[in-house]
Amino acid sequence: MKFKDYVRLGWDQLQRRKVVTALCTVGIAIGSASIMVALGFGESIQHYSQKQMSFYLKTDEITITDQSGDSNSPSKLTPSKLELIRTFPHVKSVASFQDLGQFNFTVDDGKQSYLHLIATELTTLEDFDSKFQQGGASSQDNNIVLNYGTTLGVLDLKTIEIRNKLMQQNPSKEQAETYRQMGTIPYPLYQKQLLLKSNNYQEQSGGSSGTPIAEPREVSLRVTGILKKPDGLPDSMLQGNKTAYVSPQTGLKILEALNKSVPGGRVQYSEVKVKIDSSANVKQVDEWIKKLQLNTQTNLYQEDRMKGEFVIVRLLLTGVGLFVLFVASISIVVAMTMSTHQRRRQIGIMKVLGANLKQIRNMFIVESSLLGMLGGLVGILLSYWVIWGINLIIIRFGSSSGEQAEILFISLWILPVGMFFAVMTGVLSGLYPAIKASRTDALTAIKRE
Repeated sequence: MKFKDYVRLGWDQLQRRKVVTALCTVGIAIGSASIMVALGFGESIQHYSQKQMSFYLKTDEITITDQSGDSNSPSKLTPSKLELIRTFPHVKSVASFQDLGQFNFTVDDGKQSYLHLIATELTTLEDFDSKFQQGGASSQDNNIVLNYGTTLGVLDLKTIEIRNKLMQQNPSKEQAETYRQMGTIPYPLYQKQLLLKSNNYQEQSGGSSGTPIAEPREVSLRVTGILKKPDGLPDSMLQGNKTAYVSPQTGLKILEALNKSVPGGRVQYSEVKVKIDSSANVKQVDEWIKKLQLNTQTNLYQEDRMKGEFVIVRLLLTGVGLFVLFVASISIVVAMTMSTHQRRRQIGIMKVLGANLKQIRNMFIVESSLLGMLGGLVGILLSYWVIWGINLIIIRFGSSSGEQAEILFISLWILPVGMFFAVMTGVLSGLYPAIKASRTDALTAIKRE
């Protein structure tokens, strides 16, 4: 017999026993779909977790710090090295950060607050996952970008004095909570003019030597951008995080205007961040940067730890799918054994006509393989329906962040894996019935019928 003859006979038997075929197909479909959903679930969660971890833990970034510890010695972080790093493969962006200290500011309408000022390349803010709520980065001088926390708790001087006076008179818990709530009220600072003045009074009073210095001038800056509020954080947690950004050129002018000298005229970088196109390339770029005698920090160990944990999750989910397939294989063994018992006369006639033991076994194995293949195809459809349903629930009842992207997915490599397990379940489940059918005595089977 040719292979196509086995397929034709097997398919004919499956069509005759529609109920048994349907039940066995459902069992294999559930088992194979469980494996495909488990593999897809594990891969999707790992992909989503890596994406979120990359956003919050910055696993696709390298932080460079200057740990020389001596202000008189030349810094290893030089502009020429930064320009060289920008030319490295896989490097998307490089941003330098210079801590300028804390400043008080007064809005052009008289309201006051404070901020922590950092000089950086404003055009790189969005490269490092900062999104603008209003405005954007500007290459012009005397412009400033504020984070969301800086817009909270901006009050006029009279209100601040009255609040402090009342707090001294009645320092109750309720009063303190009321004043804390006042600090969470956002104030529109976009396109406002800010007058900055250093709040370091020791430097303004002449220093430790007692030598008088020029009174620092106020620096006027225009707010050209407000960064977006971080998702999932209440205003009460953000009111203390007041950070603002200016360009390096504007930062130098501010230091000069406020009589803060720059040692040797050199730029003192607090840190430098390097954005990599993928966390997979971080290790290679990190090695290149270390060859420039620079100190680097990454969060790759966090990603490696997460990968190890997700391997365990995948194995557990796959084990559940294999258990379901094992249960389905029992139903196939029972169905094929019943089929052997019901088809004893057919087997006896085939033996009388010259069919050998191998042909009888092959006929039953091909039939069970077709059953497994049919169950695998249905399992693929079922797995996609399950993933689609879970994604629909996540989108409808998930977080209101506005992201409608699907979290769960099934990669193409998972489909042949699920089909393989389905067919193997059919083949292995059909071995016992096939051997039993091949041992059927022809004359006894014909006489009994």
